[in-house]
Amino acid sequence: MQLLRQSSARGYADHGWLKSYHSFSFAGYHDPRFMGWGNLRVINEDQVAAGQGFGKHGHRNMEIISYVLSGELAHEDSMGNIKGIPPGDVQRMSAGTGVTHSEFNHAKDQTTHFLQIWIEPNTLEVQPSYEQKTIPPADKQGKLCLIASPNGQAHSVKIHADANLYVGLFEGTQTAELALDPKRKAYVHLIRGSLKINGQILSGGDALLIEDESNISISEGKNAEVLVFDLSA
Repeated sequence: MQLLRQSSARGYADHGWLKSYHSFSFAGYHDPRFMGWGNLRVINEDQVAAGQGFGKHGHRNMEIISYVLSGELAHEDSMGNIKGIPPGDVQRMSAGTGVTHSEFNHAKDQTTHFLQIWIEPNTLEVQPSYEQKTIPPADKQGKLCLIASPNGQAHSVKIHADANLYVGLFEGTQTAELALDPKRKAYVHLIRGSLKINGQILSGGDALLIEDESNISISEGKNAEVLVFDLSA
């Protein structure tokens, strides 16, 4: 089964300083058909205005991943981490027993555009932790690069969740395949450009929800950047 969800069908909130598209029910946006997919709970595409951001707030028992697309995200948390997250970096925060953090765009003239991803953990009440890694463009070009996994393999960040997250850049004749366990679920989120996934053309912001399938086939990219999630059912 494959379900194409177009970008325009997502929830949307405009707070002035923050413009946010919600792939799943979040805050004031509620759709009982889209409460998550497998153990993937949140994908928010956020644009934070210059000099603005999220003040200190708390999380518990959630794996939180940030992937910056443009601008830079300033992160500070109760574990003592003070970090800048530039485009192409992947940041992972395991909230576990509880953590507070803030996220700001300190630039005076540039919007910060990033994806905020929440994945439900398979182990609760872990010690909170933080990890951040740079993913060079060459590692993503024409292939799916593993950036988050349960065991931190292939230099990915380690998450306390039964999920693997891949990112890829595709152009022209570049293709890729990913084998799936039909008993699991997969979720494809096209960040930008256009791309053919299992015979369906996706445009930026579109998603493909997949279950009972054994393969993901990627082709015909045009300035495409894509996230692929292999998820527990």
